[in-house]
Amino acid sequence: SIMTPIEFNEEKDLRENAIPARLLDIRNAQLEYKNKYKVHAANFDELAKFLKDDKLPFLIKEGVLTDEQLEKGMTEKEAVKKGLIKRDTVWVTAVDTLFGANYNVADMRNVPYTNIQFSMDTATLTSGSGYTVKVFQCGVLYDDYLGDLDKQLVFNLKDKAEKTNKSVSYTHLRAHETPEHLVCRLLLEKKKKKKQKT
Repeated sequence: SIMTPIEFNEEKDLRENAIPARLLDIRNAQLEYKNKYKVHAANFDELAKFLKDDKLPFLIKEGVLTDEQLEKGMTEKEAVKKGLIKRDTVWVTAVDTLFGANYNVADMRNVPYTNIQFSMDTATLTSGSGYTVKVFQCGVLYDDYLGDLDKQLVFNLKDKAEKTNKSVSYTHLRAHETPEHLVCRLLLEKKKKKKQKT
């Protein structure tokens, strides 16, 4: 169907605002998966099984230290020993711990407001200094998440993006892990055109 530029931009913005939130959920699930299994989940089926079946520790807190107790230098550990406050660890399904009881695990793989799924890939890379770096990437192509909208307006947007180098053509999340630190970045990148060999 033919859309006006205003309708197109509203729908584009709606999708581009929802996609990063979904990618952050995927990242958080992947990081917990890796904490347990030392590798990232290879696909969404593995990640969904982990979220639904595996259990993570959840700390239940009852009571807090009063101002008077804090002024006297009492620690939380001491207050627990004296029975003044309670701290208990229970094991809860990963999905409940990370996202809450009503989170739709099956929908995690789906790009919001579309009928397509995110792509996801994992790898182990070796850095120049010799240590291994575990990475995963999850994303959706610009053409795919806008592909059901007005073709001419999508073409115009891509053309403008190529000329101004400002717009987004690929949205993805990448997590890099090293022994020293963890860097998780949400990236909005312009997909570069592949040069054709003549």
